Amino acid sequence: MSRKTGIDVFSRRAFLRSAATFGAAAVAGPVLAQTALDDVLNAPRRGNWDDQFDAQASRSSAGVQSNNPILGAGAIPNIQQAISDYQQIVSSGGWPQVSSSVKLELGVVDPAVQALRQRLTISGDLSRSAGVSNSFDSYVDGAVKRFQARHGLPQDGVLGEYTLKAMNVPATTRLAQLNTNMVRLQTMSGDLGQRYVMVNIPAAYIEAVENGRVVSRHVAVVGRLSRPTHILNSKIYDVTLNPYWTAPRSIVEKDIVPLMRKDPTYLARNNIRLIDGKGQEVAPETVDWNAEKAPNLMFRQDPGKINAMSSTKINFHNPNNEYMHDTPQQGLFNKLMRFESSGCVRVQNVRDLTTWLLRDTPGWSRQQIEQVINTRVNTPIKLAVEVPVYFVYISAWSARDRVVQFRDDIYQMDGATELALQSGIGTEKPAGSPDEDLLPQ
Repeated sequence: MSRKTGIDVFSRRAFLRSAATFGAAAVAGPVLAQTALDDVLNAPRRGNWDDQFDAQASRSSAGVQSNNPILGAGAIPNIQQAISDYQQIVSSGGWPQVSSSVKLELGVVDPAVQALRQRLTISGDLSRSAGVSNSFDSYVDGAVKRFQARHGLPQDGVLGEYTLKAMNVPATTRLAQLNTNMVRLQTMSGDLGQRYVMVNIPAAYIEAVENGRVVSRHVAVVGRLSRPTHILNSKIYDVTLNPYWTAPRSIVEKDIVPLMRKDPTYLARNNIRLIDGKGQEVAPETVDWNAEKAPNLMFRQDPGKINAMSSTKINFHNPNNEYMHDTPQQGLFNKLMRFESSGCVRVQNVRDLTTWLLRDTPGWSRQQIEQVINTRVNTPIKLAVEVPVYFVYISAWSARDRVVQFRDDIYQMDGATELALQSGIGTEKPAGSPDEDLLPQ
């Protein structure tokens, strides 16, 4: 991962190790839990630019074992143990609902904190030795952050809207979610290959796995509800450095032509060239942009920093014209709701993934990849060995440390409306081409 586009606390690997310890500490008692929490929160920083990405780093990494893949060999027994634990919670009456007229955060003293403590204790986020009181102390603060980590939320320790909604999902609903996802995991329990890529859609992140261990994780942006990323098993066969982007006809007609009528410099500013059927370039000023129909030309954007796919496009066999790619809009990876594309998947730190994919393809070291990217020359590379890729929909899973992870049911496939509470906030756009979200501005 490069510092320029990555997320950093004190080093990426060190953070993942601390985050994994932090997640395990959720069930190991307040002393270990607080120690792990301090390791993450008090680590030295590299500067103000990195600080803005701390919440994203916590959101995507904390509570997940650094080398334990979601689809690994232990996936089934781990989720079975989680189901057993949650069956016991349900049979004991579940957990209380949490509500308050004041914002619950560190330092607050309020009767609602008692219910919060009870809720966190039952789910294993707060040690029973922390006791029961009205005080939102450091133990509760750490427990709330562990809860937020397990649910893919920013670890700010505050019971905001999203945290409160996730906390008040009934235990029976969470148990049903675990059972639903066990079936999904069982369908993926066969031989996945020595090396493979997994895209977990509800978690909006990617794992590169080798010999049963995660070698890198990547934050992703996936399809919105109205234009979902498809679940599939396929193989990655090509990596294109400095890709061209060709605008679909729908974008040409609905977006680019109207933009050219308003601003004749739009194509030039965005390095988009017009190509006719003979492969010849056509000057924009020779086109009648007020004509009834859009010109029958290819609208192709040159490779470069402002290209809609930036440095990289990763191709895999599929009937939906979907692919993984880089983006010039790196700020998208810092958003809570990363369900904004039209089906294709943006990949943070994509060059790390590209280097790993091309490892067995002669002549493509990281240095060589960077050199080619700097040339801005379109360079398709066929993989010497195709790498399996699995797009999965796993919204609940567990690691060997018995820390159970839950994510929003963003495509409403888990059968409970409570599980999709957070997914539709500010993410919906009209349906369109899978490339519609790539339109340059």
